Amino acid sequence: MSLTAAAVYHITIRRKEMVMLNQSITHSVVSTNTTHTVPSPAANPFAEITGHAGLIATEFSYKKDEEIYGEDEPAEYVYQVISGAVRSYKLLSDGRRQIGAFHLPGDVFGLEFGSAHRLAAEAIIDTTVRLVKRRSLEQAAGVDVAVARKLWTMTAGDLRHAEDHMLLLGRKTAMERVATFLLEMDRRLAVAGMMALPMCRRDIGDYLGLTLETVSRALSQLQSQGVLGFSGARQIVLRNRQRLRSMDA
Repeated sequence: MSLTAAAVYHITIRRKEMVMLNQSITHSVVSTNTTHTVPSPAANPFAEITGHAGLIATEFSYKKDEEIYGEDEPAEYVYQVISGAVRSYKLLSDGRRQIGAFHLPGDVFGLEFGSAHRLAAEAIIDTTVRLVKRRSLEQAAGVDVAVARKLWTMTAGDLRHAEDHMLLLGRKTAMERVATFLLEMDRRLAVAGMMALPMCRRDIGDYLGLTLETVSRALSQLQSQGVLGFSGARQIVLRNRQRLRSMDA
């Protein structure tokens, strides 16, 4: 006997809940003082919020390409990347994928205005996240001005990124988009002058609204001009940031 769409949906949600429960049993329930690759609490608004409000966060892990939550699923948790990387995206009616953001260690995602997720989220590589129940955060914000202010700051940051992304997709050329992306990743990922990109070129294309071939061609052109160099498929050294900034202007 076939299942209705509603039944399939509820079974899927239930399976995810069981996975989360099993992982929360095998992972210790930790406070925000746990040391990982996220910034120190002094530079980590999410840690400040949960620590100040006395909230308990749970950590668990996802494998490469594993879904964290789907589009239109209930937005019950707020997440922070501990290690790895996450992409949030929407599938268009014609099957194309538009990536809205890449979430890297320290980043918070899953904050929603409504009761459901507008985008889906997947682990790009093996990823560990910390999560807190959204309702607990909302209750803390309702009685603590400091918590409410920090939540607003994070939400405003997400809005600014969305506005910048809209400008990038609507007004910049392909080369300007690639330059903007490289400068963003340089700021967020670079260690000792080298950035190791967790995302593939197809991901980059879906983020920038470009084809895989266009992204590859732009990177090759920048390499031939001495603007960047490769040390492996996804490890990039920027040799002329000023040139990239002039393209991004």
